[in-house]
Amino acid sequence: MILNVSGRTDIVAFYSEWFMNRYKIGFVDVRNPFNDKMVSRIYFDDVDAILFCTKNPIPMLDKINQIKKPIIFHITLTPYKNDIEANIPPKGLIIEAIKKLSKIIGKDNLYIRYDPIFISDKYSVDYHIKAFNKLCILLNGYINKFIISFIDEYKNVKNNQKILKYKKISEEDYKKIGLSFSKSAKENGMSVQTCCEEHNLIEFGFKKGECLSHELAFKLTGKTDFKTWKARGKNCRCVQMVDIGAYNTCKHFCRYCYANYDEKKVTNNFIKHDKNSSLLIGNLKKDDIIKIRKK
Repeated sequence: MILNVSGRTDIVAFYSEWFMNRYKIGFVDVRNPFNDKMVSRIYFDDVDAILFCTKNPIPMLDKINQIKKPIIFHITLTPYKNDIEANIPPKGLIIEAIKKLSKIIGKDNLYIRYDPIFISDKYSVDYHIKAFNKLCILLNGYINKFIISFIDEYKNVKNNQKILKYKKISEEDYKKIGLSFSKSAKENGMSVQTCCEEHNLIEFGFKKGECLSHELAFKLTGKTDFKTWKARGKNCRCVQMVDIGAYNTCKHFCRYCYANYDEKKVTNNFIKHDKNSSLLIGNLKKDDIIKIRKK
């Protein structure tokens, strides 16, 4: 089993103490987001590797060496200001944290997600090209791979359309981004690929690949029996992972987020968080049905 920590929220940024408590105790409970009474119990002895997904790795830097499992980090790093990403720490601090993390886990286990790209008058194609090139220069020698994606019209995206002011991305935009990003990455010893995108940009120099491929899973775990993940109807060929997060719990409040769609719920859920609970939000109830998950 590979844990995804987490696609539903930023556990690293906001709930790292809770995660480490669960790791030391030996198991974590996950409430089914579609059936409130069903709870999956996951024992860390059954976990083969952990994928941490975050926009702020700083809270985990002093904790990583306590984890005796193979680790991958996906860090989302974008050039948007606080009109779009309300509660992200200064990007300079994140970049310095990425450099420290690279020295701890190795650059082969560290991926930067420039994700998602949207185009507006403020965040133009040229703006993204300059920002991506700067990131490549700053992270030269610390990472090997960038993963990018383009904005999807999730519920939260539609709700924030007046703030995002995003435009349709044209074929010429895709070409400019593809050629420029490929050039910047190559000049700095990196590769760049898309994630589950119709426009994969391979004709402009992007690599074809998955965020967590079966080959990488084998390299991490020595196992070959992982299923392929079915991700929201997209043509994703990543290995199947088990997410231990919960929706509407991330306090970054990014305007393009798919996992938050009700900011009042986020605030209320955060209040319900108990670092000593087996669940991320709230506590177990008497009528919960707990099933042990092995895969």
